Parts: sequence; structure tokens; C-alpha cells
Amino acid sequence: MNWADTTAGWSWNPVTDLQQIWAFPFMVNAFRAGTVVAVLAAVMGWFMVLRRQSFAGHTLSVVSFPGAACATLLGIGAGFGYFAFCIGGALVIAAIPRAGQGGSGQESALTGTVQAFLLACGFLFVALYKGFLGGVNSLLFGSFLGITTLQVTVLTIVAAVALAVLAVIGRPLLFASVDENVATGRGVPVRALSVVFLVLLGAATAEASQITGTLLVFALLVMPAASAQQLTARPSTSLVLSVVIAIAVTWTGLIAAYYSPYPIGFYVTTFAFAVYVLARTGRTLTAAVGRHRTTAIGAPRTAGSVAA
Repeated sequence: MNWADTTAGWSWNPVTDLQQIWAFPFMVNAFRAGTVVAVLAAVMGWFMVLRRQSFAGHTLSVVSFPGAACATLLGIGAGFGYFAFCIGGALVIAAIPRAGQGGSGQESALTGTVQAFLLACGFLFVALYKGFLGGVNSLLFGSFLGITTLQVTVLTIVAAVALAVLAVIGRPLLFASVDENVATGRGVPVRALSVVFLVLLGAATAEASQITGTLLVFALLVMPAASAQQLTARPSTSLVLSVVIAIAVTWTGLIAAYYSPYPIGFYVTTFAFAVYVLARTGRTLTAAVGRHRTTAIGAPRTAGSVAA
């Protein structure tokens, strides 16, 4: 449904437009849920990109689809399926250690196997379901319609717990992510941290899937974090930027989806991709200008030395 047909439309006055949008309780819940999901996805995605586990994050986002489809087939809430399959998939991926020779390759192979098998299961669950299948598009591409206050509360509680656990393990996890071998030598429980992180990543994926859809949740996990890490190398600043970017693209995605017939996942992905392109372009231009200045400063010295 295009809500622009039943409202006054976009007025180019942000205050007026937000007041109009927030006049609907379901949109208030959508913004609340979107903000919670954006914060959790940005923080978890920042560590995911730093740890080079984007493939694992992509697999967990795909796994959320069969989870929701299975829950629908069983006649229970889709949220249960999201969390059960994503966290279960994370535990399976965590079964293979990353450390040691061939560890990374084994993890990638197992991750790809889990992804292919569970994606096939998702299509099987959809085929077995005999009811109305209009909700499949929402599972795949996301929707801001029908988000209840109870769902917002559940998402907030899960995000608070996940962020609290991440705050406890944040420093050793950062150490292990930057240099795993040195962290192991210093007695950091690298293996346990990896398992806990993957479980938290599964929870974040399950949350984000309920807003952006299972096919596009990966964008909210990876693009804000990747953009922030392009803009600055400082961990704290980069992490804050990742959260700001995620909230910005989620809010703009909600507003764009409200005034158009297209799913929110498309807009969130498009806006996040645009931010990444700008960040990447800015970094490239800055590096080029820096090299040019270095060459310009060094050129007279070189010429002088030759003349001498």
C-alpha cells in the first residue's frame, strides 16, 4: 500500500512531514524498532567487518529466511523463527575454530554449506505452507507495517542484553580481532570470544531481519561499518560513526518507504550504499591529494640534490 495516496504527501518541511508520519502509531513503532535495530546492527557489524567475518554475517542473514518460514509453517510468531535459526546457525559456524592452519578455510566451507542447506529448507517450508503467502515478500525484503509495541519491547530487551555483553567483552574482542595470534599468546580466550560474538551476531541479524527483510539485512550490518572504517581509523570514532550512519539510513529509508510503494529494505540498502560510495571516494581523493602534496614538497629537494 502506498501511504502517499492517503496522506498529504511530502512537503519538503522535515518537521511537518515527521509530525504527519508520527501521527500513525504503527510508524512510531517502526521508528522505535528501526532505531534499536540500527544501533545493534551497526555495533555488531563494526566488529564483524573488523574481524573479516562478513561471509558469516551474510550466511546468518540468509538463515533468517528459513527460520521465519518455518515459524510461519508451524503457526507461531516469525520472530521465534528468526532468533532460533540465526542463533542456531551461529553456533554451527562457531563449531569450527578460526585459528590454526586451514581454520579460516574450514570456517568458510562450513558457512557456505550451512547457507545452502538452510536456504533450500526455507523454500521447502514455503512450498509446504498451505496458507496465504502474501507475507513472503515482507520476509525477504522487509516491511515497516504491523510492528507492535510488544515487538519493539522485545527488540529493545534483546538489543540491550547483546550490547551489555559486547561491552563486557569489547576490549579483549577488539584485541583478538586486530591480532589473534598475539592475543592468544597473551592469554586472551580467543575461542570463547569468537563463539560469544557469533551468537551476538546471530541475535543482531534476527533483529535486523524483521525490519529490512532477510535478503537485505546484510546491508545494515556491513555498509555503515564499512563506511565508518573508510572515514577514520580510530576505533571509538569509527564505531560512533557506524551507529550514526545506520540510524540515518534507517530513518531515511522509513520515510522514503512511507511515501512510496516500495519496500524499506530497498531504500535502506540504497542509501547505505550511497554513503559507502561517498566515503570510499572521499578517502581515495584525500589519499591522492596527500600523495600530490608529498611529491610537490619532495620535488625541489630532489632537484637540489641532483644539482649539487
